[in-house]
Amino acid sequence: MKGRANVPGGAGRPRGRERQGQTRHEGLRGAIERRSAAPLVFLGGLPRWLLLVVICGLLVAGMAGTGWVGASGLLVLLAVLAWFAYLNWPALDVRGRALRLAAMVVLAAFAVSHLL
Repeated sequence: MKGRANVPGGAGRPRGRERQGQTRHEGLRGAIERRSAAPLVFLGGLPRWLLLVVICGLLVAGMAGTGWVGASGLLVLLAVLAWFAYLNWPALDVRGRALRLAAMVVLAAFAVSHLL
């Protein structure tokens, strides 16, 4: 059988970013996803233990620090968590969304308590 259907990259294969499990978003979500691609590739190239140490360091600095020092560590952690949650939001079920929202609310409450 001749034709492109049996050729790798032929007619039966999705093109571009519209591969299995991926959709192309427009507007604000698309812009944020495109701008996030390079930092995510960079973070993906780092050793996993390094990311864990940085996250734990921000959490410890935020919880042990007082005033602006503690609040800033927690707010940086909150910003990273919110960024990841925003990028993963369409793929999450209700339970995953609720857990991420709860974690962000707890971090925000601790950050505000450091400022008061």
